[in-house]
Amino acid sequence: MLAGAAIGLEKETLRVSPDGKIAQTPHPAKLGAPLTHPWITTDYSEALTELITPPCTDAREALNFLRDAQVFVYAALGDELLWATSMPCVVAGETSIPIARYGPSNAGMMKTIYRRGLGYRYGRAMQVIAGVHFNYSMAPEFWPAYQQLLGDRQAPEDFRSTHYMGLVRNLQRLGWLVPYLFGASPAVCKSFLGGKPTQLEAFDENSCYGPAATSLRMGDIGYQNNREAEIGFKANYDSLATYIASLEYAISTPCPEYEAIGVFVDGEYRQLNANILQIENEYYSTIRPKQTPVNNERPALALRRRGIDYVELRSLDVNAFDPLGIHQSQLDFLEAFLVFCLLDDSPLISDTERGEIDNNELLVAHRGREPRLALARDGRAVLLHDWALEVCDGMELVCGALDEANGTTRYMAALRQQREVIRDPEATPSARMLREMRDNSEGFFDFAWRMSRAHEEFFKQAALSPARESFFHEAASSSWARQEEIEAGDTLSFEDYLRRYYTETAEGD
Repeated sequence: MLAGAAIGLEKETLRVSPDGKIAQTPHPAKLGAPLTHPWITTDYSEALTELITPPCTDAREALNFLRDAQVFVYAALGDELLWATSMPCVVAGETSIPIARYGPSNAGMMKTIYRRGLGYRYGRAMQVIAGVHFNYSMAPEFWPAYQQLLGDRQAPEDFRSTHYMGLVRNLQRLGWLVPYLFGASPAVCKSFLGGKPTQLEAFDENSCYGPAATSLRMGDIGYQNNREAEIGFKANYDSLATYIASLEYAISTPCPEYEAIGVFVDGEYRQLNANILQIENEYYSTIRPKQTPVNNERPALALRRRGIDYVELRSLDVNAFDPLGIHQSQLDFLEAFLVFCLLDDSPLISDTERGEIDNNELLVAHRGREPRLALARDGRAVLLHDWALEVCDGMELVCGALDEANGTTRYMAALRQQREVIRDPEATPSARMLREMRDNSEGFFDFAWRMSRAHEEFFKQAALSPARESFFHEAASSSWARQEEIEAGDTLSFEDYLRRYYTETAEGD
């Protein structure tokens, strides 16, 4: 019942120039059109490459695709590098971060304007923090068997969505475990802070760090919706319906702070609208329920029409110690963790627990390796160490079942490995990074540069099979042809296009 799940990966990585600064060059044309390429695109910035794998039935297959995609990308980079860490390289001010461009079509303009709006709202530097997203869905055969086991009489689509929302709630409760185990951003270039005051300590004249930090990316200098208290908005995870309704409210409700920015100013769109969210994806969360949109369908409508198809875990730092940015034992542990979150009881999240969840995440991001760090659970303090080992104990049955279903021993091995990391904070990637920086007398930039060079060597020595090379070349060519079709097919003004996008209903009117 647990075999045949689908795993997909999305890895963001900055292109940097030979002097370590964010590349000012366009996304290489040889890689294809970012608007339409299914596997190689851009995220916020023209320099922030995003690599996407198809859904795979084995973690190794997903990692092989991710490796091959990066080999293909490196062949088009010239003297540029792909940055090896989540936190960016030297940031020479906000204007040094080029916003991604997607061509003159309505769809392309919308993507660029959305990003421009993010820059006005939150600053550009925060948008070029890179991460790895882990997409996961249970095998189709799992759901009818599980529904029969529980004796549930909901419609199959509703049953699936109900239990995926339970997974989402539990992942939020326990999500602090991900930055503790896999956080790899305890330090940052001072240039990233832009001269703003910080509670971080100075590592050297060019680097700041948290002595016990795990993931500054997930902390209060990273991409969080830190203005939620001021704006008065939180997504509601009680059910899929309440989640959709809360996002619909946010994308249709004006925000005075964003109204002050303006929407169309001096002949240019600064943002798509002045509402709490421009679009649903602006709302940051550690995990999202997802349904693949059809054409230009809004994410909330896709969920309303067809329910949840998979979940997207978004709290993973780029693993600087692996050229791929993530390795197989991480994926095996995460798969077991998500299945555990799906199968475990998942009560609704109260306002009090929501506060505990948010505070626990920040505590672990900034102080996760402190001895005897206590988190909040049901109004009581519990040691991170003890709670994490409890979770691992709960995962044992899941790991055993996954190993049996897949004919392997990988899941129990991954669980054993992470138990040791819980017992020894010095074994975490964040501790290892700081240790190497100290041992090599190097700041964050020099560490990241050294790792980036090592990864470059790895990818340049690798070779693609003729079939895989042809696959990526054909995908690039097809993406340019598809972009041309989209541009030629535009019949609406941008204003009418945008109006139709926001007014489309669940019935497609």
